[in-house]
Amino acid sequence: MASFSTSSARPYHIIIFGATGFTGQFVVEEVARTASEGPKGTLKWAIAGRSKAKLDKVLEQAAAVLSKPELASEVDVIVADVSEPDSLAALCKQAVIVLNCVGPYRFFGEPVVKACVENGAHYLDISGEPQFLESMQLNYHNQAAEKGVYIVGACGFDSIPADMGVIYTRDQFKGTLTAVESFLTASAGPEGGCVHDGTWQSAIYGLADSDKLRSLRKKFGHKPLPVVGAKMKRRGALFFSNEVQQYAIPFMGTDPSVVKRTQRYLHEELNETPVQYGAYAGVGGISNLFKLFFAGMMFWILVKFSFGRNLLIKFPEFFSFGFFSKAGPTRKQMEGSSFRFGFFGEGYTEGVDPTEGKPNAKIRTTVQGPEAGYVATPIAMVQAAITMLNESKSLPKTGGVYTPGATFAKTTLIDRLNKHGIQFSVL
Repeated sequence: MASFSTSSARPYHIIIFGATGFTGQFVVEEVARTASEGPKGTLKWAIAGRSKAKLDKVLEQAAAVLSKPELASEVDVIVADVSEPDSLAALCKQAVIVLNCVGPYRFFGEPVVKACVENGAHYLDISGEPQFLESMQLNYHNQAAEKGVYIVGACGFDSIPADMGVIYTRDQFKGTLTAVESFLTASAGPEGGCVHDGTWQSAIYGLADSDKLRSLRKKFGHKPLPVVGAKMKRRGALFFSNEVQQYAIPFMGTDPSVVKRTQRYLHEELNETPVQYGAYAGVGGISNLFKLFFAGMMFWILVKFSFGRNLLIKFPEFFSFGFFSKAGPTRKQMEGSSFRFGFFGEGYTEGVDPTEGKPNAKIRTTVQGPEAGYVATPIAMVQAAITMLNESKSLPKTGGVYTPGATFAKTTLIDRLNKHGIQFSVL
């Protein structure tokens, strides 16, 4: 780990805001682990949230999990609340980077972004909400650019493995990569697995508001990205995938929108060939299909009405067949779980003109890692922050609101992830 710069004006390299939330507590543990990789005291960090008592408890818990009793006395605690702009401003003045773990971001994200931009702190979050991510770009990009502040959303499982995975696949391909499809599969151990219901809530509000996302996108006035090479065929809503040998559906998360924004940046700002992208998720065999069909139908119908949304929010386990829960997964469940992204790319070898004929070369890569939500997500977020602290010269030329791929394409983030359990490889 390299040395970091903090000026006397900013006592902390990193402040974790929302440290007492379900994901926040695991981010705290990951920062503590990362801090111990370098000489003692080189990474200065603090945790923040609404309740001092709860923050103290999170530090005690992290100290116990990591067998580092000194944590509780060494890490500072800052009280700040999303609904109190003065407390956010005071928080942001003290940090080089704020890691924001307070979701759903559509309700609580913007005040933190605003405070970071106004007070000169960089910002990372783990949002999987396209509407929030894109409206931050629309509303704050110019202001962040003027201030030299980097605002980077989707730095968790949504969407670092997908976004950096496409960039990795392109960088490993000899020639012009023109299209990539990704297939996500997740496996659970003997204890099973589930996802905390914060993610479920984001999905409910996201689907309910999908019309607003369409009108938001019109405001950018983007021209369509050029299609280089053969146009990629879209798959159906459900199909048997030979790639992962199971049934698959289009991936419902943020990855397609984040990857597309990255490809737009690389094309428009750096003049690189944009890669077409399709994202899919494996859902297993026939029995899973029935569950998925019923859960999907219920979700689709209920999400349209406020009483239906209230039911979905109140009973996540019932409506998701136990996939989402208010308690979230246990540590045992997390230990047994893992994810794997397969990337299937095609393009044209060096010297072959992509405007003529079909692609003549293929590449297969994978990104795999531990449990996605609360092990891989903190690793991705924290390594993104460490990269930002160490490699400011490799970030985009000006500040602004960016995707992870746009921010970290020219950095060593992938090497750092490889060393921390999220493995990128060519098959």
